[in-house]
Amino acid sequence: MSYKNAASTTVTRDLLKFEKGTGNIYESLVVIAKRANHISSELKEELQNKLSEFTASTDNLEEVFENREQIEISKFYERLPKPVLIALQEYLDGKIYHRNPAKEQ
Repeated sequence: MSYKNAASTTVTRDLLKFEKGTGNIYESLVVIAKRANHISSELKEELQNKLSEFTASTDNLEEVFENREQIEISKFYERLPKPVLIALQEYLDGKIYHRNPAKEQ
């Protein structure tokens, strides 16, 4: 997954570009949405794995303290482009493989 090419803000797009892979705008949007859900779950799992290193086995309310590394990791993930924008860029670059079994029969 490459998030470096994705726009970090919303950009007006030409809807006709979404037809190129499927021939149907709505089918293309479903493909993009499914990929965005996949990216979102990957990012969430990756973030949880990185933050799990900082959890203490004995959590006490009095022992809560600020960890700079943990804050920096969280800020990095907050600054990433949204999963929909990453999926959209992957689709426009032709990096998403998709097929419709109903059309193949």
